[in-house]
Amino acid sequence: MRILITGAGGFAGSHLAEYLRAQPAADVWGVDRGGTREADYLPPQHALVADLRDPAETRAVIRTVQPERIFHLAGQAFVGDSWADPWATLETNLRAQVNLCEAVLAEGLRPRILALGSMEEYGRVAAADLPIRETQPLRPDSPYGVSKVGQDLLGLQYFLSRGLPVVRVRPFNHIGPRQNPKFVAPAFASQIAAIEAGRQPPVLRVGNLSARRDFTDVRDMVRAYGLALEHGEPGEVYNLGSGRSRSIQELLDVLLGLAACPITVEVDQARLRPSDLPDVVCDGTAFRARTGWEPRLPFEQSLRDLLDYERSRLAAMGEGGPGTNAGRG
Repeated sequence: MRILITGAGGFAGSHLAEYLRAQPAADVWGVDRGGTREADYLPPQHALVADLRDPAETRAVIRTVQPERIFHLAGQAFVGDSWADPWATLETNLRAQVNLCEAVLAEGLRPRILALGSMEEYGRVAAADLPIRETQPLRPDSPYGVSKVGQDLLGLQYFLSRGLPVVRVRPFNHIGPRQNPKFVAPAFASQIAAIEAGRQPPVLRVGNLSARRDFTDVRDMVRAYGLALEHGEPGEVYNLGSGRSRSIQELLDVLLGLAACPITVEVDQARLRPSDLPDVVCDGTAFRARTGWEPRLPFEQSLRDLLDYERSRLAAMGEGGPGTNAGRG
């Protein structure tokens, strides 16, 4: 089975590559824009470099790989960046998916495709509507959320109009080793690692700690991706998440409990988002019924593994390690 992962050098992409390569008879390929160490989780000859915003480069990748399965994970993945440059997020996320679908059609292929949406598609959800089901109206409240609605519906459009077997998923928050420090858990973990190493004063800067989110370990999430593509119904959409929300304060408390030294916490106004929902909980009943998937890794283990990764990353960087500006928390 020839499998292509787009965004293979990213957080989830690298974990997905590890997971799929452990499966029997899986010929796993990846494509990324280059420059990420996580691309090392694929053999060099199977790690392609291309910009999927370019139709010619995208078609060259498809022609080379001739995939039977495509996990389309590439894209701009941070809500905060979408506020700074909305059009760049829309262009990156929508154009890449259009080019990918057009390339497989041009090559006469019909691979099963996983189209990656996001919980951000739901946007503002009232407490009375929790947990969030797939039937919840889409009310995105960020440019990133709009881009993911576009990707989601593009997947549906190519299924309805062109017959491509696209399975759509809306993953909720996932955490674990290798996540970009722009996200909350690694933002905290990278600061703690820097404080422990004496490279930052013992003050951890945070944003909104009262918000609650549905966290799943990335290693459980990529396993869900694999099940979704194999067993999901083309044209359908599935929520992916643990079904339990935890506050950012709880996440911080676990990490502080793992820290090797006392740390003071300070709120940094620059880390607050223009919009932030108080609570988000996934209803993944449909996906569980279809696949039997359940998360396996405890929340505490996810954070312990993340902090250990940040410690080792900082040590490997030597004197060039991160400073005090560790991204949004």
